[in-house]
Amino acid sequence: MASRQLDDKKSHRKLKPRSRPVNPINAAIQSWITVSLPPLESAGQDSRNESLINSAPKRFTIYEPLALLPTGSFTSETWASTLGVCGEVACNSLWQSILQEISKIGQGVVTHLAVNEGIPLHKAGEEDENVRRSPSGLRMLFGDFGPSEGVGEHPTKSDFEDAFWVGTKQNGILQTWAPRWTMFSRGNVKEKARLLAFKRPSLTKGTKEERGESWAVDLYAGIGYFVFSYAALGMRVLCWEINPWSVEGLRRGALANKWSVKVIEGDDLLLPVNQLLAGKERIIVFLESNEKALERIGEIQEAGNARNIEHVNCGFLPTSEPVWKSAWEVTKLAPEAWLHLHENVGAEDIESRRGSVQGAFETWAAASGANLRTPKVEHVEQVKTFAPGVWHCVFDVRITGGSISNNGT
Repeated sequence: MASRQLDDKKSHRKLKPRSRPVNPINAAIQSWITVSLPPLESAGQDSRNESLINSAPKRFTIYEPLALLPTGSFTSETWASTLGVCGEVACNSLWQSILQEISKIGQGVVTHLAVNEGIPLHKAGEEDENVRRSPSGLRMLFGDFGPSEGVGEHPTKSDFEDAFWVGTKQNGILQTWAPRWTMFSRGNVKEKARLLAFKRPSLTKGTKEERGESWAVDLYAGIGYFVFSYAALGMRVLCWEINPWSVEGLRRGALANKWSVKVIEGDDLLLPVNQLLAGKERIIVFLESNEKALERIGEIQEAGNARNIEHVNCGFLPTSEPVWKSAWEVTKLAPEAWLHLHENVGAEDIESRRGSVQGAFETWAAASGANLRTPKVEHVEQVKTFAPGVWHCVFDVRITGGSISNNGT
């Protein structure tokens, strides 16, 4: 009988419902409403408070020490009217309360709060494309995000030191950036992992001496999204990037991962190529337009370096097509190479686009004459949805049959 009673107690414990953890943002708002929000007449107050809770953001992303809220947070009619009549002290009290509650959940202490409003396609007030992908729409709610006045497009070392920097780790690799000046695309984690697992051509082609040193090229380096995947594979990487804030993030991230890195900018761009590569750094970043990449890599190869370029990454949306021919040309000395071409494609157009990409490279191959290189679109990776019915795709083009061996003979 005692045994049966014990079993009943165990059964009762199993059926006991677990208490659900309170969303930290909701907890902060409820406390703020009680302590800081001016009261209304009873019926209106209950309705307002319920609306504030229901329309508040439920999700957040931590990039220490930043908590980033999703697009549209705190913009509902109720929030806009409520925050509009609150003073700065009351608003800051809300933001601080949210940071305190998020810090309690054990994912890291956060001191800054912002809303991610996406990356505008064009510069503010201009028709020019926002090719630097500057996050000018970032809505900063609390914390010092660094200077903005007088920084312009040519930041100084002091600007970098005074800026607010954040970081995260994906696939075991650290990345860092200044959120006021540089975008970060969390959704690229899948493509980074794919590159880390990608079959290396040089590992199956000849001896180490015959293969020579392995290189990768990234023509849209950013803060090192894909650069770091290649570096983690033991390759040396040549990079091009025009946003100095992204280059500084790449530099800091490389050092955080214990990879040597060299940034070539300003007057140093005029130095002889042998001098530029003399330090044997794992990552070499050119702060200039990738329009100069083909000519510069040609000079580097003539000097005996970067002859075995195994991978070229062309990671720009909505399309990286302007650099595809350059990617084709810089791999001409490698017996096998892979080009990774990023593009936004309609879901129903993926296969037809695959055919047109194949056709473009076959045209360039036919024009090469005696250089019997063979291109083939081996795979199309659907990375993530970019918009309804539109996919961010990567076309993997495998090129075989380079005319000169990797050791330069």
